[in-house]
Amino acid sequence: MHPAPAFLDTDRDRLLRRIEAWPFALIVGVMDARAHVAHTPVIRGEGGTLLFHLARANPACRAISETGRALIVFSGPHDYISPDWYGQADQVPTWNYLSVEAEGAVTALDNTGAADVLDRLSARFEEELLPKPEWTRAKMSLGKFETMLNGITAFSLLPERLEGITKIGQNKPAEVRKRAGVALKARGGDPTISAMMERDT
Repeated sequence: MHPAPAFLDTDRDRLLRRIEAWPFALIVGVMDARAHVAHTPVIRGEGGTLLFHLARANPACRAISETGRALIVFSGPHDYISPDWYGQADQVPTWNYLSVEAEGAVTALDNTGAADVLDRLSARFEEELLPKPEWTRAKMSLGKFETMLNGITAFSLLPERLEGITKIGQNKPAEVRKRAGVALKARGGDPTISAMMERDT
């Protein structure tokens, strides 16, 4: 992440809400001078921790397990911004976006902890599917869940660094940013980005 001062966001509560809203993340572990990456959903645990799981066969899982550290990158909403929308001369195209980076030490959880992470994860997203009856592992055949549990490792990460980028054109005059936000909405662009661009502050 390029932490340009105009866009750097360190408001912890806002960043944690952003993680909850856009929980699918890129997990990075480094081992033997090589980055190993995986994609997985991440949920909040107690005390500001972040919880996730990876397949044990994934090289990123091994890298994180052996080094005890990880970087989690959350890419939130984003969209292309045409320079024509600003109504100013000599502008260039850009990309507005929201993101979060969480970095720190990780703790590998035992099977009981991993089962809890998976239960929380399914409950979090099954709730969004109401009125569909909620799926739980109780619907699985006896012993099947426990067998599958042996193929994953769940982790808890307590962020030592929690930073984000809120790039919505706040380096432009308010009326210019709003004009571009209106144009983005008119063309059916990302509603979160366009709404943020149209706000007064």
